[in-house]
Amino acid sequence: MMFQKDLETMPRGEIEKIQLERLKRLVAYCYDNVPFYHDRLDAAGVTPDKIKTLDDIKYIPYTTKADMRDNYPFGLFAVPQSKIARIHASSGTTGKPTVVGYTKNDLEMWSDCMARLVTAAGADENTIVQICFGYGLFTGALGLHYGLEKIGATVVPSSSGNTEKQIMLMKDFGTNALVSTPSYAQYIGELAREKGVLGDLKLKLGLFGSEGCTIEMRNAIENTLGLFATDNYGMSELNGPGVSGECRERCGMHINEDHFLAEIIDPQTGEVLPRGSEGELVITTLTKEGMPVLRYRTKDITRIDYEPCACGRTFARMDKPKGRSDDMLKIRGVNVFPSQIETVLMSFEEIAPHYQLILTRENYSDRLEIKVELKEAYAGMLDNFPKLEELHTKITKEMKTVLGISTKLTLMGSKTLERFQGKAKRIVDLRSSG
Repeated sequence: MMFQKDLETMPRGEIEKIQLERLKRLVAYCYDNVPFYHDRLDAAGVTPDKIKTLDDIKYIPYTTKADMRDNYPFGLFAVPQSKIARIHASSGTTGKPTVVGYTKNDLEMWSDCMARLVTAAGADENTIVQICFGYGLFTGALGLHYGLEKIGATVVPSSSGNTEKQIMLMKDFGTNALVSTPSYAQYIGELAREKGVLGDLKLKLGLFGSEGCTIEMRNAIENTLGLFATDNYGMSELNGPGVSGECRERCGMHINEDHFLAEIIDPQTGEVLPRGSEGELVITTLTKEGMPVLRYRTKDITRIDYEPCACGRTFARMDKPKGRSDDMLKIRGVNVFPSQIETVLMSFEEIAPHYQLILTRENYSDRLEIKVELKEAYAGMLDNFPKLEELHTKITKEMKTVLGISTKLTLMGSKTLERFQGKAKRIVDLRSSG
């Protein structure tokens, strides 16, 4: 099933023709309507008529989150307030939030993008979907909401929190699809099992996002809830969710290329890398009116495959991001991504998908402690020292092989680590305090 088959199956040449036409129009639009971009393009010697091929995008300076915060709240808007139909914003936990404005056309485009992705994942008019993202300035809930309504799905906007009530609604309404973070989905499954109602749930599809999810974590969620889990990708600076998402083949996340132009760059030098390379994802919003964005540095590390998918879609596919360049942990000179740690942990049958990374500094040297829970079925190992030590040794050895450094591993009992209804807070960095 496809929502817009004629667009989602365009030949590569036609996709790139549309992208070039829209890029040329976008550069002129930004130059004429956004003072920030007018000045930035002038300083770089880029006039709209300089863009003659897609490769010419390399002449356009990058946009960063710092640029958005420097222009808080509405400095990057390209239209007057009277044309802005809605405003969203990031959480702003580390300073001023990044603010995004949408025209009516932007909202229509956004719901089209989401409709494509949820259809690719397997949703349709028979889907009863419970959205357990928080409703508000966060883009996730409303982004999925309008896309799902557009394909005729029944939407239950239950928002986040009150997990026991969430489970009750799932059981009573016959909910067969779930929108949430991966970590919250796992928590829902665990609590439903604890309450003895897991077998009463009819969940078949998971539409997950807002935090990273390795294949190993996805498998754990599927085993718990008995559903088919998919990932979707986006961020508020670009639109919200809807930039890309998985189809049923799950061999990468299809990018809505007629609306988003993707590049891969070296995160250190900013150099555009050849196709097929792994690097930092850069996105240009080709059709946004309210707040267009030129070459936004996402900080997410991924790779793009331009070959057609077995599902029939021709839009390029991005790998699940292996991490963020700014979330990468530098420990004793070694680059470590949390996803690498998660992959190792989830490869052990005894380990539950709940962990925390504690960073400290001792004698001017960084230390990493990995706290992880045992599954409830293996809780007895805490009283069986030989068995516990054997598991501890196996995990520690595998972790050193994968990461290249020694770590401290702490095996904990079930339900000892904090659960999160939104994004899981996995990293606790105490290095500045010690």
